[in-house]
Amino acid sequence: MSNDPFYIDHPVRVRAIQQEMAKDGIDVYIGSRLRTLSFVSDVFCPWRSYVVIPPEGLPTVYTFVIDAARVADETWLDEEHVLGFAPMGGQDQITLVAEKAAESLKGGKGRVGVEAGMSNYLPEGNLTYYEYEAFRAALPDAELVNALDIVDRVSMIKDQGTINRFREASRLVDIGQQAVMDALRAGYKGMTETEIGGLAAYAMRKAGSEWEWSFTGGNEIASGYRTGLAGGACTPASRRALQPGEPLMVDLHAMYRLCLGDHTHNYLLGPATDRQRWHAQNFVDLVALCLKTYKAGVSPSSLADEMMIFCEERGFAEYMVPGFEHGIGMLGDEWRIGRNDGPFPYWTNPDHVYQPNEMVICAIQYACPEEKIGFRYENPILILPDGCEAMSKFPLAIEEI
Repeated sequence: MSNDPFYIDHPVRVRAIQQEMAKDGIDVYIGSRLRTLSFVSDVFCPWRSYVVIPPEGLPTVYTFVIDAARVADETWLDEEHVLGFAPMGGQDQITLVAEKAAESLKGGKGRVGVEAGMSNYLPEGNLTYYEYEAFRAALPDAELVNALDIVDRVSMIKDQGTINRFREASRLVDIGQQAVMDALRAGYKGMTETEIGGLAAYAMRKAGSEWEWSFTGGNEIASGYRTGLAGGACTPASRRALQPGEPLMVDLHAMYRLCLGDHTHNYLLGPATDRQRWHAQNFVDLVALCLKTYKAGVSPSSLADEMMIFCEERGFAEYMVPGFEHGIGMLGDEWRIGRNDGPFPYWTNPDHVYQPNEMVICAIQYACPEEKIGFRYENPILILPDGCEAMSKFPLAIEEI
């Protein structure tokens, strides 16, 4: 057993996947999603990559040949199980991956698990139509079966090393938030959203963050009317200058050993109005109630219903974006929960019952476009039997600068 608090026993993870493969009658698994590659290999794979998981033994990762040496150097797998593909005859990814998968098939026959689906964010990595048809042609006697839920169900309950990595990623985000707060208090005249994002990134990188993961354009900084865009829009930093009398939303991201930090802090750049303070107090009280409500046994729909009753009683329900969380995991492991039924397991499920050691992002969007004001709160939380642990420790408040 390693003394490293961030250690993850990856052979145990692989065996857990193989046990689920056996239950589902899958002879070999071709993983193509970013979340699967992160979960299995424990290394960042920015190029189109695949992992072939046999029924027994070690998986093999295939990535673009220019990056294979770096991936082999950083993963827990040995060099024999990290191979490169190249866009040339006989060395392309379809040929090499299919040949490796065929090694686990008897006479070319059997069931090949693949990952096919859809996602709300760009770099998910589900098989494209071309790839699916190409693998079918390369494995003509095998049956391709959509098995993307295998990794999702194995990865749902987090081990201690993963939990500790999340705590560290959130600690790094808190350092970025403190750097932003200090800079604003020192005087924000002439500062832009991009500058806010940059100084936060510098502080987090100095402390050990590896990346401001880019699903939403790195650090999301919004000021003025951009905080209240309908739907709680994605807000990658713009060149807009900060202005007195406006709200400011600072949504920072960090990464530590593939685990993600994600936390939002909000400001009112004075002079603030009583109406702005009314919006702010509503939001802070709602977030506090939401964090108090999370625990094992709660479902996304039951939590959302309770929160919306509170919003209606206070008279601000019209400003809320429905849904109060989204998924979080190792890089790419982001399954959206929501209040609507999804087309396949683990995409959305309003009746999912949270279990201890699950993780979710408490994500609350408040948007009032007509008043050009809005707030966001995100924080990774660990579900506990009788409550939750908020990973970011930055104080819950809307600061008036």
